Amino acid sequence: MITDRFAFLGKEMNFPELEFQIKETDGKLSIFDSLRKKYLILTPEEWVRQHMIAFLIQFRNYPKSLFALEKGLQYNSLQKRSDILVLDREGKPFLLIECKAPEIVLSMKTLEQVSVYNKSIKAPHIGITNGINHLFFSMDEDSSNFAQIPDVPKFM
Repeated sequence: MITDRFAFLGKEMNFPELEFQIKETDGKLSIFDSLRKKYLILTPEEWVRQHMIAFLIQFRNYPKSLFALEKGLQYNSLQKRSDILVLDREGKPFLLIECKAPEIVLSMKTLEQVSVYNKSIKAPHIGITNGINHLFFSMDEDSSNFAQIPDVPKFM
């Protein structure tokens, strides 16, 4: 069975039932990315990213056309890449999400990573997920700090 060789596929994710196109070539799995219209190597982190993207589009009505995936950014002198950036209808950053493999525990370090990326992106909402746990935060205008919110921010 495929989950014997790719254990992360057997982990129960905290998402509604979602369908994906997966293929195996030369012992490696690939997953079809509906936004980039191509197959990508299926890593544990990619598995989580594809779940979050599908969830936002299918269950939260986020427009496909406003996603930017693995967008490059500069922090200090380092070149980094964010996992999921959703833009608002004016093309400005709306939600930045950092995806981790299911076995990675979400921690202050994970939150700091997305916060560091957001210093250059400046999205009013940020999130972290490992596919099992999801944490979302919104900028509190009064304090200029991020405050945890109970769910994915509603896309307007």
